[in-house]
Amino acid sequence: MKQLMEQAQAIKEELIRYRRTLHQMPEVGATLPQTKAFVMNQLKEFGYNPVEICESGIVATIEGSPGKTFLLRADMDALPITETAPCDFKSTNGCMHACGHDMHTAMLLGAAKLLKQNQDQIEGTVKLVFQPDEEGFTGAKKMIEAGVLENPKVDAAMAMHVHSQTPSNFVLCGLGTTIAGCYRFRIVVKGTGCHGAMPETGVDPINIAAHIYLALQEISAREVSPANPVVVTIGKFAGGDAPNVIPEEVIMEGTIRCLDIDLLNHIVDRVNEIVVSTGKMFRGSAELIELSSVPPLKNDDHLAHEISSYVKDLIGDSSVALFDKGGMGSEDFASYAYHVPSVYLLLGAGVEQENPLYGKPMHNEKVFFNEDILPTGAAMHAYSAITWLKNNK
Repeated sequence: MKQLMEQAQAIKEELIRYRRTLHQMPEVGATLPQTKAFVMNQLKEFGYNPVEICESGIVATIEGSPGKTFLLRADMDALPITETAPCDFKSTNGCMHACGHDMHTAMLLGAAKLLKQNQDQIEGTVKLVFQPDEEGFTGAKKMIEAGVLENPKVDAAMAMHVHSQTPSNFVLCGLGTTIAGCYRFRIVVKGTGCHGAMPETGVDPINIAAHIYLALQEISAREVSPANPVVVTIGKFAGGDAPNVIPEEVIMEGTIRCLDIDLLNHIVDRVNEIVVSTGKMFRGSAELIELSSVPPLKNDDHLAHEISSYVKDLIGDSSVALFDKGGMGSEDFASYAYHVPSVYLLLGAGVEQENPLYGKPMHNEKVFFNEDILPTGAAMHAYSAITWLKNNK
């Protein structure tokens, strides 16, 4: 344990280099050619034989003596945000690793190197997974469909996310359902365009869309118990090009989030009813279209306690906290948890009291992560995998 942490600290400068290289070439979505090439080249340098099982989805395995299989996952995609963080390695292509996925990829690359250094301690197989399009909620599903949980069959899985508003190297681990499911949708409202001075000659889709927008707010306010957190958000509302023209169409896009999968499905049905009936009521039409979705993330309680105990071995009891109330963000690692026992950890990446640059919220154009946590994350991955395999023969 102590030796592994020392080994992680010894490669800190390498981890920072990996992270900064990735940070300067952020790529969005499911196709990540530069990121993929960088990760595969590094893995080959370490002695792995990485395989691309779906577009930009990379898997590498390392085996020791016969045993079970433990999966470690990192996401690699960035966001369409123009970076304004005050660092000399910021991205310049209009995209940004504002959610720390460059940190995740660098940490798992570090774990890959540590596992090679300690291969004689591996009593089973560790499967390293580098995944695209977490932000779009398609990456995990595509990798599962491509067979990431088979050959060899995965027995347990772990992922980690940096957290910009938690003290550096402080780890949070949820019990049960800890992150909301999310349904991303588009509503297409169609009317009949006409002159703004003669609205009776057409059908106003902006009016229909406004009624839909207001009606959707009533779902969480009047149809769901206050004890069940639900968030329905419309983040895009677009229609029309001129002040004196009623347009043909309005596009709305948004998300539904909650912590209960059955409730999430019920709300989707209610949104569809409201959308379709409101369109008809005002002489137009409206359609609900799913863009992507992810279920609530559910940590396996036994695995959460077990992995947390290993992390405490590494960084101390006082640096790890278990919690049992979920937040309303979403994470597509949830898809793995419906197939194998899984655990998802949050690793603190700095608060403002440590450094004025730290503590900005995730997805902010100025978010700045403490790179000193990279060795901790790499060691957590490697030590958790080695120790779980040893204790679960």
